[in-house]
Amino acid sequence: MTGQLNIYCKNTEEYIPVDGGETLLEIYERIKDKIALKPICAHVNNKTEDLHFPVYKPNMVEFLDLNSPSGMRVYVRSLCMVLYKAVLDVCPAMKLRMRHSISNGYYAQIVDNEGKEFIPSEAVVTQIKQQMHNIVDADIPFLRRQKLTRDVREIFVQAGLDDKVELLDTSDEIYSVYYTLGDTPDSYYGNLAPSSGSLQVFDLVKYHNGMLLLGPDPKQPGKAKRCIMQDKMLMAFDDYLQFNEVVGITNVADLNRAVVDGNTSMLINVAEALHDAKFAHIADEIASRYKQGNARIVLIAGPSSSGKTTSSRRLAIQLMINRIIPKVISLDNYFVDREATPVDENGEYDYESLYALDLDLFNNDLRRLIAGEEVEMPTYDFASGRRVFKGDKMRLGNNNVLLIEGIHGLNPELTAQIPEEQKFRLYVSALTTLTIDDHNWVPTTDNRLLRRIIRDHKYRGTDALKTIARWPSVRRGEEKWIFPFQENADATFNSSLLFELGVMKDYAVPLLRKVPRNTPEFAEAVRLLTFLGYFLPISESQIPSTSLLREFLGGSSFHY
Repeated sequence: MTGQLNIYCKNTEEYIPVDGGETLLEIYERIKDKIALKPICAHVNNKTEDLHFPVYKPNMVEFLDLNSPSGMRVYVRSLCMVLYKAVLDVCPAMKLRMRHSISNGYYAQIVDNEGKEFIPSEAVVTQIKQQMHNIVDADIPFLRRQKLTRDVREIFVQAGLDDKVELLDTSDEIYSVYYTLGDTPDSYYGNLAPSSGSLQVFDLVKYHNGMLLLGPDPKQPGKAKRCIMQDKMLMAFDDYLQFNEVVGITNVADLNRAVVDGNTSMLINVAEALHDAKFAHIADEIASRYKQGNARIVLIAGPSSSGKTTSSRRLAIQLMINRIIPKVISLDNYFVDREATPVDENGEYDYESLYALDLDLFNNDLRRLIAGEEVEMPTYDFASGRRVFKGDKMRLGNNNVLLIEGIHGLNPELTAQIPEEQKFRLYVSALTTLTIDDHNWVPTTDNRLLRRIIRDHKYRGTDALKTIARWPSVRRGEEKWIFPFQENADATFNSSLLFELGVMKDYAVPLLRKVPRNTPEFAEAVRLLTFLGYFLPISESQIPSTSLLREFLGGSSFHY
C-alpha cells in the first residue's frame, strides 16, 4: 500500500477513498452495491482502461458496461482472443484470421501454417464454440503485460504469430504491450475484459468458408446478435481481399514495408487503377440495361464519408464514355416544408428520415421524366424551410439517365412507384479489407470517421471534438436508414484505398491531439491515435486530383 487517496466516481457522483495501487476491479468490488451496472472496462480521466488498471493518484473514474461504445469494443476484442485460444485448442496446427465485420458479426477464417484456407465443417465450428464456452466457464484472467519490444517479438516468434512479428519489425517502440489468456499470448490495439468469465453472451456459426463470431445484441440483453446473410457484401469484400493478395498488401506490416522500400507510388497507381476499372464495369452494366430500354434511374447510396459524391462524378464520366449523359437530381430539393419534417428522439428535425422527403412528388416527377415529359424541378430553400419553384425545367432525352445521390437510394420505399427494371441501385462504402494483423481488423467505421474528421475540419471549420461527438448520431441514422437495405444494391463499389490510412495519418493526428482531455470524446481520440500509430505516414504527393480520397483531403479536380 502506498497510502490513501481519493478518486471521483462518475457513476456514484462521489469521492471514494482508495489505497494507492488498488485496481479498478478491486475498487468496483467495494462499491458495486452503489452501481447499477457490471463493468467490463472504465474511463480514467476520459481514457479507456481495463479493470486491472492500478490507481496511484487522484483520478476521475467512470465504470462502463456493454451499453457504451468503449465497453462493446472491449467485449468484442476479448471474444476474439477467446476464439483464437479455442481454435488453437481444437485445431492446433491451424491459424485464425479475423477478416472484417459483416452480417451483424465478425467473419473469421482458418488457415494452415502455409496460409492455405481450411474450410471448417459444422462439426468443427461446433467444437470450437464449445471450447469457447469452456474457456468462458473457466473464468481465466486476461493479463496485460509490457516488455521490451525485442522480448515481445521473441514471444510471438515462439507462438507462431508471424504477422505480429512483422508488425513489431516496422515499429520503433521500445516497449510493447501484449496480453495472455492462460498460456496463450496475443496483442490487440485496445483493452481487454478482466477475465473470460465476463463474456457469457456470444455465438459462433458456420458462415460460407469460415465462421461468424456474434457478440451481444444491445437491443436484447443476454442474447447474441442474429446472423443476417449479406452475400453481396461478402462478394465485395472477397473481391478486394483477392486484390490485396495480388499486390502483396494484406496487413499494416505489408503497407509499412512498402513505405520503407519506397514502393508507395506504384501501390497508389495500382489502387487508383482498380477504382477506374470498377467504375467502368458498373457503367458498362448500366449501359447494357439502358440499351434494353431499362435503367433510366441510377440511385447511389452509402453511409457518411463513403465517397458518394466523387463516386457519382466518376461514374458520370464512365457513363459518358458509353454515350450516356447523366442528369442529376438532388434529393435535398424534395424535403417537405420544415414544419412537416419528422423529429427525432430529442425533438430536433430529423432530415435523415425517409419521411423528411415528399415521396409522392418525387415519384410523380420521376414517372413523368421517364415518360419523356418536361418537369419543373423544385428547389428547397433552407433559409425559409420551404420548397420553391424557380422555373428550372428538366426533360430526359434519348441518351439521358437520371443520377440520384442520397442515403435512401437502396430503400424500396423511396421509389415505390417506379418499375424495378427502370432502376439501377449502387451502394458505395469504404469496405476496408486491410488488417492490422491476423486478429485485429481495421473497422470500416473508423476509416470513415477519420475521413469525416479531416473533411469537416477542412471544409466546414469543425474540429475533431464536434465531429466525434456527432458520430454516434450519424451511426444511428445509418443503422436505421442505410444498412438494412445494403443487399438491395445491383452493384457495390468499395471506395476504400489500400494506402489511405497512411496518407490520412498526417492530417488526422494533429486534429485528434487537439481534443481536450476534460471531454468525453477524449477517449475516442486516444483510441484513434493509438490505431494510427501502427501506420507509417505516406505522402499525398502521388495521389491524382481525380482520386476519391481528394474529396476529403482537398485538391480534387471535381467541384463539390
